[in-house]
Amino acid sequence: MKNIYDLSIDELGEYLISIGEPKFRSGQVFSLLHKGYIVADMPNIPKSLREKLKEDFYCELPTIVTQQISKDGTQKFLLQLHDDAHVECVLMTQEYGKTICISSQVGCKMGCAFCASGRDGFVRDLSAGEILSQVLLHAKEGISNIVLMGSGEPLDNFENVKKFLELVIHKDGINIGSRHISLSTVGLPKKIREFADMGTGVNLCISIHASNDEIRSAIMPMAKRYTIAEIMDASRYYFNKTGRRVIFEYSLIDGVNCDVSHAKELAKLMTGFPNHVNLIKLNDTGAGFRAPSHDIAMKFMDTLIKSGVSCTMRKSKGDDIDGACGQLRLKKGKSL
Repeated sequence: MKNIYDLSIDELGEYLISIGEPKFRSGQVFSLLHKGYIVADMPNIPKSLREKLKEDFYCELPTIVTQQISKDGTQKFLLQLHDDAHVECVLMTQEYGKTICISSQVGCKMGCAFCASGRDGFVRDLSAGEILSQVLLHAKEGISNIVLMGSGEPLDNFENVKKFLELVIHKDGINIGSRHISLSTVGLPKKIREFADMGTGVNLCISIHASNDEIRSAIMPMAKRYTIAEIMDASRYYFNKTGRRVIFEYSLIDGVNCDVSHAKELAKLMTGFPNHVNLIKLNDTGAGFRAPSHDIAMKFMDTLIKSGVSCTMRKSKGDDIDGACGQLRLKKGKSL
């Protein structure tokens, strides 16, 4: 059975016409869905139509299985989907509004050594509606920013992520501007170029995590297929097509990638187009890696700044709960 949250406003219109309903209802139903109403509770929609929608579509939002609340207010949710698969999303309250971090796949194929998302392997892609439903669970709270930085590789689920973006940007839906949406990828050059050609202007974030191919290949298996040079070329293409600077994410891992020499190597990569480096001390996922000391981290950042690189040290949120991608789902799996 098709998920009603997968439908665009035009697809809803075609369906309504096919069952003898006026097309104008598509705008009403679409808007109400995207405001967080479930079909059964939709105001101003005839009961007969609500019953027909429930008969023809899967109309439920995911079930919240577990909720964790950090001392900093960050909330992490483990969600159960219609087939009993589990995904995570994180809600963060900041001075500029509420940001939700959502997943694009159940599990992950990328196999990054320091990440919990793919430790139990890859299960399946999420549909556009399943990605959207993570946002809709919190739509009534007033989401101002969306980051595709949860479990999974968004560009490995390209078509569903593409449709999700079309849904969430739509003026009759949640209507979040593309500049308030960020997509994080390990760096799939061909898909980055395709993403650029969409012309959405969504913020592109590259999880680079190393200053050279040798280190990157050791901690990120996908790096054996794509060199940093290829990723940088695709990043430049993204900027040239969209005019949006590219964000590079760099997790500082003690004894692996945070020497001053690595900072100097990284600085040489950040040339030729507008970009920014987000540094973050590794959130322990139980994989045997740990964050460097404060002094080492600050020396790394200082080296980048002195080399002319725009960068910030990102504050880790939810570090007193299972805040890193995949941790809560992994814990749930072990309890089954």
